[in-house]
Amino acid sequence: MENFYQRFCKEGFDENGVLNYFEPTPAENFNFAYDVVDEIARLDPERRALVWCNVAGEEKILTFGEVKKYSDKCAQMFSEHGIKKGDMVMLVLKRHYEFWFAVLALHKIGAVGVPATNLLTTKDILYRFEAASISACVCSGECKIADYVDEACKKYDGIQAKFIVRGQREGWITFSEEIEKYDGSWDRRDTCKNDPMLLYFTSGTTGFPKMVVHNFAYPLGHIITARYWHNVHANDLHLTVSETGWMKSVWGKLYGQWLACASIFVYDFDKFVPGDLMEKIQQYKVTTFCAPPTIYRFLIKEGMENYDISSLRYATTAGEALNPEVYNRFYEYTGLRLMESYGQTETVMQTSNLVGTIPKPGSMGKPSPLYHILLVDEDGNEVPSGTVGEIVIDTTKPHYGLFSGYYRAEELTAESWHDGLYHTGDTAWKDEDGYFWYVGRTDDVIKASGYRIGPFEIESVLMEHPSVLECAVTGAPDPIRGTVVKATIVLTKNYQPSEELKKELQNYVKKQTAPYKYPRIVEFVEELPKTISGKIRRTEIRAKDNKNK
Repeated sequence: MENFYQRFCKEGFDENGVLNYFEPTPAENFNFAYDVVDEIARLDPERRALVWCNVAGEEKILTFGEVKKYSDKCAQMFSEHGIKKGDMVMLVLKRHYEFWFAVLALHKIGAVGVPATNLLTTKDILYRFEAASISACVCSGECKIADYVDEACKKYDGIQAKFIVRGQREGWITFSEEIEKYDGSWDRRDTCKNDPMLLYFTSGTTGFPKMVVHNFAYPLGHIITARYWHNVHANDLHLTVSETGWMKSVWGKLYGQWLACASIFVYDFDKFVPGDLMEKIQQYKVTTFCAPPTIYRFLIKEGMENYDISSLRYATTAGEALNPEVYNRFYEYTGLRLMESYGQTETVMQTSNLVGTIPKPGSMGKPSPLYHILLVDEDGNEVPSGTVGEIVIDTTKPHYGLFSGYYRAEELTAESWHDGLYHTGDTAWKDEDGYFWYVGRTDDVIKASGYRIGPFEIESVLMEHPSVLECAVTGAPDPIRGTVVKATIVLTKNYQPSEELKKELQNYVKKQTAPYKYPRIVEFVEELPKTISGKIRRTEIRAKDNKNK
């Protein structure tokens, strides 16, 4: 089973064994649920697929044979309640194992899964219902999301079926009871590799969330994610921390890992407790691990030396830029180098420190062989090494894993995808060795005193100061210079705002970076404005400053 994934791709390697060629080869009717999950279930039904546990001490271990059985039963159930090919179905299932039954069932029907986080409010849900014409939803009963759905349904009449997982509720179908009424008799339905399969709402860092559509060929782009970034093999137990409502969950808790015939570990929790997570890694002997840098920061602070996590043989990170300090501290504790990558909701992995490469702390790595990636200036011309440019994907060449477009938003799609290039809206520069270094969103790059300044470098320096808990660096209007660098800072609990601390932080940055990059304005705040996914809304800080100028 180690090479099962190779039936869906062609690959090649350089003289050092590093992947340098990759081409998915899906059949016209490729469907992950049938061609991967059901096929593994046929070949090796007792192979472990999912290891699930929660904070209450419950545990469930599922084989591929069982996953096939319950996804078939779920497909029957959904179909009986009116869900059909092309329907939009919202899944708000936290980290419950029923998510895997539900999303595979939708794949089998040909319906479109719309995963969402349980952090949504009534307003958020109503916006999503109306924007995507959601026709059914499957929600956790272990949070208030069902309350918000019912409130939203007072203004939206398009929901035909509501399923509740872990609980009972008037007007809702009880998932666990209803699914057992079906025997799992299910024949393959026709789907095409170009049909819509998933719809995700973006984080909305610069405005209303956009709707990103991915097709049935999308999972094959994650072979590289799992095999050549996570370094997952057939007998591994992989943990990606993300909740199922976020795009990162299908990066690390579904497609690539099962294409590699590995097992997925899921720890179902609400409140993140670093020690609890390390106990689970220790108890279940997790072998490969992926989390955003913030999680690693908390694990380091907890004291990793107090836990036996020696089962870990590989660790990766993404979701936000990696500060070198986190990289170095984790390496000191574990001997593992954090392998960073970069991608978007609209894509699979674009750049990465692939298996077999030596990472440079803080670098996004090199372009994935799945895409032809360039750095370009505002006129679309490729920039030389050392010069900041926008990251773009050449779409005149094969580009599996790239989104089909923004749903119901042709103009938005055309803004980012034109002239044979997909524009990511992110900027970076490339060093002489070909490694990419993140600078920021195109809107976040600060143009001050004739310089182009990326916020991340300054934020990284500030985050190393013991007084700084969180920070956001933006450009602020200035009557003389036009624009100056501003740092908006949340302090750690042992520090209080003062003019002395402002000067200390400014001098700290001056010593660590070129002097012109230091923040001329420092503002201390209780909290930073963020999206529902926790990403900082720098645009909100800029808007406030421009209003007050």
